[in-house]
Amino acid sequence: MLSTNSFINGKASEEDRKWMWRALSLARLSEGCTRPNPPVGAVVVKNGVEIGSGRHLKAGGPHAEVNAFDSCRKSAVGSTLYVTLEPCSTTGRTPPCTDRILREGVSRVVVGCIDRNSRHCGKGIELLRQHGVEVVTGICEADALKLVEPFFKHISTGMPFVTLKLGMTMDGRIADRYGTSQWITGEPARRQVQQLRRRADAVMVGSGTVLADNPSLLCRIGGGDNLLRVAVDSRAKTAKQWRRWKIFTDQAAGRTIVATGEDRVADFSAAQANGVRVWGFKLDPDGHLPLTDLLRRLGAETNAMHLLCEGGGGLAGALHHNGLVDEYRLFQAPAILNDGRAMAAFSFGEHRLADMRRLKIVKVQRVGSDLLTVLRPDGGPSAN
Repeated sequence: MLSTNSFINGKASEEDRKWMWRALSLARLSEGCTRPNPPVGAVVVKNGVEIGSGRHLKAGGPHAEVNAFDSCRKSAVGSTLYVTLEPCSTTGRTPPCTDRILREGVSRVVVGCIDRNSRHCGKGIELLRQHGVEVVTGICEADALKLVEPFFKHISTGMPFVTLKLGMTMDGRIADRYGTSQWITGEPARRQVQQLRRRADAVMVGSGTVLADNPSLLCRIGGGDNLLRVAVDSRAKTAKQWRRWKIFTDQAAGRTIVATGEDRVADFSAAQANGVRVWGFKLDPDGHLPLTDLLRRLGAETNAMHLLCEGGGGLAGALHHNGLVDEYRLFQAPAILNDGRAMAAFSFGEHRLADMRRLKIVKVQRVGSDLLTVLRPDGGPSAN
């Protein structure tokens, strides 16, 4: 893992942290909107006053630094630019941001984290320094890195960062024996899930969730206009009555992808005519869909950087079993279902206690009357 410490130069202050927090808050508004580019925010400050700000809005559009300079109310000569990610120094769909920074006469640039893209890593910073600009890096670095973690995983592995979200009882049940799951957790937890959808590039569920809940999987709080929906349905259980399911028939049907067995693709021909994309895969000898192949294809064909999985138990268990989960967000209601035949949060294969995978608790937080536990694999984001 590249550390920005080798690039630290100049003097940081509480004022620097204050303005970097402002830039980070702008960048967070762009999560889920910029693929395959990272969400970035920028603020221009002169004599202790913000004179301009901006964020990257969409791929192909101006970068955050350019939008910040374009919004300036006065000359940026002698100002400080705060940007959450190292400015680019190469020409892509837009010109290098370092060129614009130098033209504006900025005297100081404060960076949240270094870009791990090999095309840019450290090069923008060195270029600015060669032209006499003071550069400070590593300000609010942990938060800046977390913001672009899905982007870094995508450029290094070609696969999306996977967040697994589950709402469950204290005894680990996500639905009763009849498939009823609405609602186990309370409204505050459900609002957090909508925030997760707004930030993600794609949301994924198994066929059982489609059959039981008929979810739209859309973001209900604004944003999420580019959100993809992925249904894992290896045996085409949703194909026969496809008109019943919202993800196949609503106004966003063109953003739905079905992953199924290669011999079941034709079963979805009617849904395909309605704009649904159907991807066929060779199933393993046990009839399971190869999730690693699905994630690779999702990264390659849609540039999805952040995938939110909302279950059910079989899909959650398979992702966990294959080491494909980068972050677990488990919402537990203060309730015990006490039914051995109810649906378990993780139900894939058989495992001995000695083979149990242990995770690292990152955060425990009360959300309304529920409890949120955030966990991660000990080794960080999956390299699969």
